[in-house]
Amino acid sequence: MILTARQLALATLDRQLLLERQRLDVAEAVRRVCALQAQAPASPYLALWNRVRDFAPEDLDAAFADRRIVKATLMRLTLHAVHAEDYEPYRAAMLSTLRASRLYDRRFTATGLAPTDADALLQELAGFLERPRTGTEVEDYVTGRFGEHAHRVWWALRTYAPVHHVPTGGPWSFTQPNTYRVPPTAPGSAPRESDAGVQWLLLAYLRAFGPASAQDFARFTLLTRPVITQALHKLGDQVVPVAGPGRAALFDLVDAVLPAEDTPAPPRLLPMWDSMLLAHVVPGRVMPEKYRPLVVRRNGDVLPCLLVDGQVAGVWRAADGGLELTTFRKLGKATWQSLTEEAERLSALLVKRDPSVYRRYGHWWDKGFPAVESMTVKG
Repeated sequence: MILTARQLALATLDRQLLLERQRLDVAEAVRRVCALQAQAPASPYLALWNRVRDFAPEDLDAAFADRRIVKATLMRLTLHAVHAEDYEPYRAAMLSTLRASRLYDRRFTATGLAPTDADALLQELAGFLERPRTGTEVEDYVTGRFGEHAHRVWWALRTYAPVHHVPTGGPWSFTQPNTYRVPPTAPGSAPRESDAGVQWLLLAYLRAFGPASAQDFARFTLLTRPVITQALHKLGDQVVPVAGPGRAALFDLVDAVLPAEDTPAPPRLLPMWDSMLLAHVVPGRVMPEKYRPLVVRRNGDVLPCLLVDGQVAGVWRAADGGLELTTFRKLGKATWQSLTEEAERLSALLVKRDPSVYRRYGHWWDKGFPAVESMTVKG
């Protein structure tokens, strides 16, 4: 059987809990979807609101506070919220990429320091970060060792050193300035090898975004093709080839289940940088190519999207005490009714947390969209 483009989209929507909200503990939900991009503090909350039935933001507050879900720089050199038990293998998979992205960048090499100079500080820094410290406090500490270069040394280390962001309150748990600490270490635990970490991450990725190609996994992680090819080989019969509509070879878990092609996909209001839009090669599973320049801006901002029948159909933003929905194509009356119901529920959540969520990105709307229809909905 050769999967169609719609079947691939539905498979990923299903694994991302976007076909039907599930009644799950928030930590388990995060594990099911592999990772939630957390570049904007609100995004993990809104991602889970789309995926978890009766989602309560307070549950995610608590999971961050008790460290069942942690926030750290991982895939694509970007902040993600991940299940605490996944952090160590994910970091092992990504460490070489994270380290190289900083220690071989001209912003670090211009200091005249060697990578070993930064590495030498790791153990000492771990002791300093046994309790939460702000970035300024860490930089002041590093100044004692590296003087005028402290800022760039800490810029490198906060990406590849084993550090978590600490929740500091506010509507979405994390506020400026960023605060950091080292992960807790389980008694008797040993660091995971890179190869084992890549295999762990690849299985988690396929569980959350499959079926997918090696190129897709590279897009999601920034890992190299040789590293991915080796992981696929070592996983053996845990991963099987799948035939798809394109030329790229697809892989999936051996026991994966695919939804039927006529499965309905309900409307959803995705947050900024939702992983669903970033997990596959361009344009992705749910992004019509002609809409991509409207949603993914040149500087990398990925705007909050409307999903209609499993495809991006527009964008949304907080405005006028509610949500402004803008579509790039004409929608039917029944679709608008479903979108309105979703928007009312999300608006009600935001009123209690942050009615102006993502306000700093409003300039993209000021520049205008080729809007076909628009509506403001209040909760």
